[in-house]
Amino acid sequence: MPSRFTKNALSQKLTWSRIDLKYIHSIISQAKSEDMSGLGLTDALNHPLDVTSEIIPNADKGKAALVARQPFTLCGLPLVPLILEHYDPSLTFQTNHQDGESIADGQSFGILEGPSKSLLQAERILLNFLQYLSGIATTTKTFSDCLSDSDTRLLDTRKTTPLYRILEKYAFVCGGAYNHRYGLYDRIMLKDNHLAVLESNKALSLAEHLKNLRSRFPELPIQIEIDSLEQLESVLATNPDCILLDNFSISDLQEAIRIIDREAFTEASGGITLDHLADLKSLGLDFISTGAPIHQSQWVDIGLDWL
Repeated sequence: MPSRFTKNALSQKLTWSRIDLKYIHSIISQAKSEDMSGLGLTDALNHPLDVTSEIIPNADKGKAALVARQPFTLCGLPLVPLILEHYDPSLTFQTNHQDGESIADGQSFGILEGPSKSLLQAERILLNFLQYLSGIATTTKTFSDCLSDSDTRLLDTRKTTPLYRILEKYAFVCGGAYNHRYGLYDRIMLKDNHLAVLESNKALSLAEHLKNLRSRFPELPIQIEIDSLEQLESVLATNPDCILLDNFSISDLQEAIRIIDREAFTEASGGITLDHLADLKSLGLDFISTGAPIHQSQWVDIGLDWL
């Protein structure tokens, strides 16, 4: 029986409009407190203070440009006005660009204006977010471009920085790829340790367990991870919506895809590199998932240049 769900349902694209701004403001507030008050230390200050910027007169006004020091894929622009708001509501930001765009080396992609002291205080936190998220988007773009001539979609994983998952998954989409599940709550996904626990308790078969889960959560897809061809027949008999083929060789992937024969969506994962993508994209997989563009990405170089 083919999956009850579509390919689009199993590969989402997170948009900025779906992100909770309370979550964003909380992160920005903590980042500011870390930088100006020592948040995380037992002797943190009660009031924020930038001792260096005390030399700047309060009435002084400034203007600065965000400038690329290397080519990259842009991510994090909607954060900029929110960050400025935390430092000084009179700070302004203007840009003609949007997340997901390719920015050239030396290109200016935004202008900030307002009180110089406040702008200097916000500079580092603002750049940290842009460099970090654009780094993920840029690395993801390199990976996703490898699949541009294929029907196989690139998915992320839950291997994300604690409390920054939503921002990282958003950056992954800005790089041209797709999101897997967002957490433990939005997909039934049995991995090797789940199967090991169930194997130790034979009161119910795997098919019976899945039947119970389907009745409780009919709106959620069911995915099962396997790491050998020997597991495939019994797992396929439970009618999962997607089968994750973990660390399979090319030949085993080909055989698994043949056996599954579109009765479930197929996903390859485990040790995925750019070199792997070149070999995997022609196999007919529905998805390839990897956390590498997130946890192996490097920050891009962005400057804030005074005008």
